[in-house]
Amino acid sequence: MDLVLKLREIRRLKGLSQKDAARLSGVGEKTISSFETGERVGAMKLCQLKRLLAVYDMTEAEFFGGGVEKQIAPWELDPEQFATARLIDELQCLPKHSQRALLAKFQLMIETVSEVHEPRQKRPPRYMRDDPEWQMMASRN
Repeated sequence: MDLVLKLREIRRLKGLSQKDAARLSGVGEKTISSFETGERVGAMKLCQLKRLLAVYDMTEAEFFGGGVEKQIAPWELDPEQFATARLIDELQCLPKHSQRALLAKFQLMIETVSEVHEPRQKRPPRYMRDDPEWQMMASRN
């Protein structure tokens, strides 16, 4: 993703106008506009970028890392990542009691699938361990 798009979309995600970003950063409003349109992005100074990122509550590592793209354009993720991110977002919008119930069910489904694909050979199933009659029959074999 290009620098121009990142700068504009991060500012928008933070709910700031160019005027707000200029006032908080000390970088001129017209300068911010010219960075976001690409007219003067090549002339951007590192100190200007750092001041803008401070206003956006973001480090240089976060800005240049892949996390920004996931926030700005999640559709660019692979389909499984996009589906997972969307599912998590929707889950977080539900009431807490519903979140807990669904998370418990998801955990059970994950454990079940894990057992099917990678059966545990170390311990017998719970019904075998807890049932004395089963233990007696198993010890005869």
